[in-house]
Amino acid sequence: MLQQLITVTELSGSRREIGLAHGRTHALLIQRSLEVYDRLFHDFVGIRWVRARAEAKRFGRMIERGFPEILEEMDAIAEGAGVEPIDILTLNCRSEISLTRASGGCSAFSLVHAGTQWLAQNWDWRTDQLHNVVALRIQGRDAAPLVSVGEAGMVAKIGLNAHGIGVCLNAIRSQTCGEGLPIHVALRKILESPDMESALAVASRDRVCSPAHFLVASASGEAVGLEVHPGEPGRLGAEGGVVTHTNHLYAPDATAQVEDFPRPDSRPRLARLDDLLGQALPAKGPVDERTLFEILADHHGEPLSICRHFNPAQPPEERMETLFGVVMNLTERRLTLRHGKPCETEEALVVAL
Repeated sequence: MLQQLITVTELSGSRREIGLAHGRTHALLIQRSLEVYDRLFHDFVGIRWVRARAEAKRFGRMIERGFPEILEEMDAIAEGAGVEPIDILTLNCRSEISLTRASGGCSAFSLVHAGTQWLAQNWDWRTDQLHNVVALRIQGRDAAPLVSVGEAGMVAKIGLNAHGIGVCLNAIRSQTCGEGLPIHVALRKILESPDMESALAVASRDRVCSPAHFLVASASGEAVGLEVHPGEPGRLGAEGGVVTHTNHLYAPDATAQVEDFPRPDSRPRLARLDDLLGQALPAKGPVDERTLFEILADHHGEPLSICRHFNPAQPPEERMETLFGVVMNLTERRLTLRHGKPCETEEALVVAL
């Protein structure tokens, strides 16, 4: 898999100004993302882009109720990229449209060590999205500066803000979809939160319309795993300063309400994360970005490993690979990104707030 070193895209101003700059800067990548998801929707749920756009319209009404100001930014992304607003809405609702039948990978963890709050994950997805990954640093007029790493045209995915609030994402395969914010819109609202209380309220008050896991942490040393869905989210507190998650639900208050259908690699990856964080880290002494990228580059039990490579045993449409690894030092408001598999490069983009 070829890698390319990406740079941070600076966006600032009003919602419209941020969206226009996003769309204009990444117009080609956005158009390519639309093509990727046209194929993906066909592979996973048997629909083409026209049908997906029709399904996305109902989520627009939910966004209007829970986070209306982001719609202006989404419309401006579309204008800047030369596509229709419904295309950007559909792109930002891709999880709700596609994850009823297939889940991505992703292994995430938070760690408090020597007074520093860390948050890290691998993002595993279809290989054809590798070069559509972007890193955005957004300075809006009504929220603190934030950094988000995700797919071009989407309003957010994984990142942190200047208040020291950070969030990671694990996909959950489930047939549940109800009322609430789409996953990627909810992630942006978390990244605009001034404190942990308001970040957690996105899941418990606004709700999220389809299941996922949000690992939310703060520079103050608090971390909570939120297994979100249209009802009250399941909560996973830190044990020994650590929270880990992959792609299955295991908080009792979530599993009592939602049925998920994880792939067989999810539980082995979670067990390996727990083992590495519970035993290896204390023996290694000081923790830094390199230490945590070693965990994200782990191949134990491959092909069911934390760092995921091409697996010919999987059906072609479900072959997920690690597309990037990210380590966030929330205490120092610093995000470090390795684009591509973290085992294959030590080159990194470092963004500080």
